[in-house]
Amino acid sequence: MTIDISATDVSATTTTTTTTTTQAVCFAAPLLPGTTDRDREEMLACGEGARRGDHAASRRRHGITREAVWIQSTPVGDFAVVLLESRDLPRALHGLATSAEPFDAWFRSHLLAVHGMDLAEGMSLPEQVLDYRA
Repeated sequence: MTIDISATDVSATTTTTTTTTTQAVCFAAPLLPGTTDRDREEMLACGEGARRGDHAASRRRHGITREAVWIQSTPVGDFAVVLLESRDLPRALHGLATSAEPFDAWFRSHLLAVHGMDLAEGMSLPEQVLDYRA
C-alpha cells in the first residue's frame, strides 16, 4: 500500500494519554547491497555524532517525538527497521519529504542512496495487524 504522505489519513497506531495523542508507525526498509555499513555510520552520526544537533533540530521542526532505527540482517539481505512517533505523522512525513532545510535534503539523499527510497514520491507504510497492550 503506497501512502501519499501529504494525506491526512495514515495507517498508524494512535495512543492517547490524558495530555497528548501520539501516532506511531514501524516499518522495514531494505538496504541496498553494500550500504549497511554506510547506513549504520550515518545513523550513529545522527544519534550520537557530528549530525546529532542537526538531526534533533529536524525532528523537532517536523514534530517527530521519537525515532529509533535497528539494522536487521536476514537471509535475503539487510533491512533498517524504523520506528517513528509524532502527534501528527502525516505532517511529519510530509515535512521530511518537502523541506528545503540542508539537513532534511541530506537525509532524503541518504535514504535514496542506501534504500533507493525517494520520500518525495510517497512511501509504502505497513498494515498493522496486531496491537496488544496490557
